[in-house]
This record gives sequence, C-alpha cells and structure tokens, in this order.
Amino acid sequence: MPDLATNATPMLDIRHLRIEATSFPPGEAPRNVVLVDEVSVSVQKGKVLGLIGESGAGKSTIGLSSMSYGRGGVRLTGGEVLLNGRDIRQADGAALRVLRGKEVTYVAQSAAAAFNPAKRLMEQVIETTLHHRVMTRAEAEKRAIELFKKLGLPNPETIGNRYPHQVSGGQLQRVMTAMALCPKPDLVVFDEPTTALDVTTQIDVLAAIKDAIRDTGVAALYITHDLAVVAQIADNILVLRHGKAVEYGTTDQIINHPQQAYTQALVSVRSIDHNEKLATTPILQVASVTARYRGTNFDVLKDVTVDLSPGQTLAVVGESGSGKSTLARAITGLLPPRAGEIRFDGRVLSADLANRTKDDLRELQMIYQMADTAMNPRQTVASIIGRPLEFYFGLSGEAKRVRLQELMDQIEMGAGFADRYPAELSGGQKQRVCIARALAAKPKLIICDEVTSALDPLVADGILKLLLDLQAREGVAYLFITHDLATVRAIADRIAVMYKGQVVRYGQKSDVLSPPFDDYTDLLLSSVPEMKLGWLEQVIKSRKMESAGN
Repeated sequence: MPDLATNATPMLDIRHLRIEATSFPPGEAPRNVVLVDEVSVSVQKGKVLGLIGESGAGKSTIGLSSMSYGRGGVRLTGGEVLLNGRDIRQADGAALRVLRGKEVTYVAQSAAAAFNPAKRLMEQVIETTLHHRVMTRAEAEKRAIELFKKLGLPNPETIGNRYPHQVSGGQLQRVMTAMALCPKPDLVVFDEPTTALDVTTQIDVLAAIKDAIRDTGVAALYITHDLAVVAQIADNILVLRHGKAVEYGTTDQIINHPQQAYTQALVSVRSIDHNEKLATTPILQVASVTARYRGTNFDVLKDVTVDLSPGQTLAVVGESGSGKSTLARAITGLLPPRAGEIRFDGRVLSADLANRTKDDLRELQMIYQMADTAMNPRQTVASIIGRPLEFYFGLSGEAKRVRLQELMDQIEMGAGFADRYPAELSGGQKQRVCIARALAAKPKLIICDEVTSALDPLVADGILKLLLDLQAREGVAYLFITHDLATVRAIADRIAVMYKGQVVRYGQKSDVLSPPFDDYTDLLLSSVPEMKLGWLEQVIKSRKMESAGN
C-alpha cells in the first residue's frame, strides 16, 4: 500500500487491523471467521477517507473500529487503532465511554431508525454534548442552530422543536450530521448516510456534509458502496473486498487511474448499452387513473396515463412520494383507482385484486425492492420458486423438478442452491430467486419495484443484465420503478417521469433524455452522481429548482 500520509500526525492511524467473529452454523461446531485482515490506513485532520466495497467487504466494521467497537460479537483481535496518538484498542471501558460521542461520533445509514420518535430533535442533537459536559445547554443549543444553518436546514431557529416524523428523510439525515458535529469531535464516521435517499435529496445532503467537514476541520471516514458518491467528498479512498485492502490511493488516482481489476470493475459499472425498442400495440394501458388511499382526502395519483408494449421496458422515475409505487399498486389491484381504467392484453382489469381472474394474476407478476421481506425465511429456494408452478400449472414430481431446474439455470444459479434457505444467500442471489419466482408463472408483464436499489453496484449490474437477457428470450415486458437514472439509461425503452402524483414527461427514452427539459426532469437527470472530481459543486451551481424532499 502506498503511504499517503503527509508530515502531519494522523488523527486516526489504523495499523495491520485484524477483526474476527464466531460463526455458529446449524448442526456444526462454532468456527472463527476473519472479517478484516491486515488493513492499514490513516486519516489527517480536516481530511476525508472513503471506504468503498460491496456488502461484507468490512467497511462498517473498520469504521466502528475507530471507536474500538465491534457489534454483534465482533472482536478486534490484532493490530493497532491509534486515535490522537494513543492505541484505543488497549483502552478500558471507562476510557471508551469518554471517547465515544466526544472524540469520535457516528452517523448511521438510516436516520429514521436512529432517532427516538418520542423526543424532539433538539433534545437528541445536544444529548451527547451535554452528557460529556462539552458545553452548557445554552451553548449546545446555540451550536446546534449554527449547524442547522450550515447544513442548509429550513427554519434553523425552530426546526429543533419538531419530532423526527415532522421532517423529510434528507432533512433528518442532516439533523443527524448536526448531532455528530455538535460536541466538536475529532473524527466523524459516516456510514452510508445517503444510500436510502433519492438522488436529488442525496445531492443536498452530500453538499451539506462536505461543507460542514470543511468548515469544522473535522476528520472523517465516509463509508459507501457507490464510488461516484465517494468521489465527490473524499480526499483518499480505500477499496475493500472480503475484508482485505484491494487498493489505496488519492481520489484522483482511484477514479482516473485504477490499478487493480476489481477497482476497474467498480469504475466501469453501469456500462450497459441498451438500444431502445419502438412502441407497438400496448399490452398495458393505464388511462386517466386517479387514486387515493383510504381515509385520506387527497389524490396520490392524478390523471395518470401511460402504456407499455410487449417485450419492452417502461421506466417510471421520480423522487420518493412522487407516486411511482402507488401506480404499481393501482395496476396490481392493491389500490383500486377512483377514476380511470387499466387495460391489460386487450381486456379491462378489475380495479380490485379480489375480483381478478387466475390468468390476470398469473400474467402480471411483481418483484419487490426488499428480497429479504418478500420471501418466507423458513422455505427453501425450491419451495419458493415451486409454489407458482403448483398454483398456476398444477406441476408436481418430475415435471416440477425439471421446470425448477430450467428456472434456476435461467437466473444463473445451479441446482446446488435449491435446498438453501434465504438466510444462506447473498443479496443478489435472493433477488435472482425472486425473479425466478415471477418467471415461474410465465407472465406477460413483470413490475419491478426498485429491485436493484438495495444492492451493491456490481451486483445490481448483474441483475440488470440478467433482466435484459430474460426479456430478450422470454419476450416479457417490464414496468421498472426506480429513482436511479443510471438504471433507466441501462434498461429502459420508454420513460415516465412522475412528480407529486402526475406524469410530467413521457415518451421514448431518447426523447425524454434529450433537451429541452422541464425543470424537474433537469433536476433528476443532473442529480445522478458522476465519477468526476468537482461534479458535486458544478451540479449544485447549475440547479434550477430544489428537490421535493428538501
């Protein structure tokens, strides 16, 4: 590894770090697992180190080691973790309690899960600062308000009086950043702080975090699996895989001159070249659909009209709350529209799922965002994929086994996976099983609801290529719901841009992605992170409107 240190003493200096845990496989003896192996890295005051890699690479585990902490039975078993010159691996519990929340603070991936819903924001933001007696309550509240201003939060003087549910996701993530910066720490660990946000909101949060780091002079670890994101904020980057360091260098070197094959693959991800197909006679027609949720007095879908041809992909894009998933619910019958109609393969679909025929159910399938919650954890892969074969076609015995093997081959998973349970699969493998379950019904249309948003870029790339290959072979149409414009470019034939329940731009991909743009489409397109240094500042400067989540 190259030595990137300057003459300054590192704020954090990790040397030959080794982290282990104990695995307890069912029916087997416990065994030790090495999570992080011989990793060395350092961070100077006022600098940002990006930790990047796929799930399980050891990013968060290394980040938490900067507090000498291992969650869920994880143990730091080797090396040194020097914070301000002292090895905190050797510190006792009392010393660590003083250190955590004062010298080192942490920003979690999901701010919504990290806040107490019963306490006002200000009470939570200043809690650690008061606990460590860094300043008085009046001083802490004054600093919190200054940070709210610095982070671009609306009504900084009064936003602290709100509860967590009274602010948007992007605002709550910035409030959490204020909480981490309030006690004036030496080091902040940002653990995937923008992963759960829309691209438009993500830009606001990234810019706010970058400005706050620059203005406070704090050192930071920024953990993510998105190289384009970390390129906007980090000075140096450490690429990790399977707990080992793959490549370590300046951001410019990693982005523009990667040396290792794995880093090169990360840099070139989403290079799928998909030529759009022209529309033919539609298989799905959504005509002037308006819908609202029961018990509410406002429409979440407003006069939506789109159509989709056989064997093609319609991408429905927009921010959270724009109506994308609600449209899917209306099409599937889970949310009966109060106006308009939905035609499928030449027939009008019943508005209510309960009144649809078995063919309606079979020919229109859905793949969900979170594969973990979409599968029964107590069923094997064979049972999960086999259920539609029994329900729709009455297959059993050898015929079912043969068809099951065909589906496993289609999703590029061998027969050895058939007897595994969901917990024994990776995120990408789980999503492939969900794809196979949908294909088992021999559908004409599959609704894909954010199916790659929870996956690492390389894994997501593999899923998109698989979907395109299956579409070419099976002729299935996709309605692809996403807020990721890189995914849209890779897979779509037509695009519908949604904003506050309405379709604001619609047509062939080449037309929708070509100027002139309305302000909202321009905002969406310009907010897709690019692997280019200085891109963040450029896009903020050229924006024509704020995101709805801001």
